[in-house]
Amino acid sequence: MVSLQDLKRIAVFEDLTDGMLERLAPIAQTESMEERQMVYEEGSAADRFFSLIRGKVLLEAELAPNFIISVGSIKPGYSFGWPALFPSGTNTSYAVCAEPSEILMMPGDKLSEILNDDQKMGFLVMQKSARILENRLEHRTAQFLKVISRHPEIGALLGL
Repeated sequence: MVSLQDLKRIAVFEDLTDGMLERLAPIAQTESMEERQMVYEEGSAADRFFSLIRGKVLLEAELAPNFIISVGSIKPGYSFGWPALFPSGTNTSYAVCAEPSEILMMPGDKLSEILNDDQKMGFLVMQKSARILENRLEHRTAQFLKVISRHPEIGALLGL
């Protein structure tokens, strides 16, 4: 079973009480993965929610056959696999370990059930999730604008 200390190190769970974390611990498992090991594939069923304990995970998208780009990186303490929190979610990218990693995993349906049963816990997790995802969106927007400013031909192709 995962320790409460491990759960407290995950940003999305850091505001939860020990009692709330005790409800999550039984559904959490950790797995060690090797460099370049695939965590999940784009288009696969999003049935697990992931948090990185150690290592680094890259989120990648295939733009064309044999043309894959990194759309994000996950550092320890942060989560990925957000579609697992929604019914019939599908992974929208690949997640691959950039180095040996330890990943905490929770079944999305069980996590959602717990968050629905304890609405205070659900609110705290969703509030923290919204902040994290807002920061990621702002970061990606800034990256996009930087690329467009450095490569105006891309902007022209996009009609900007």
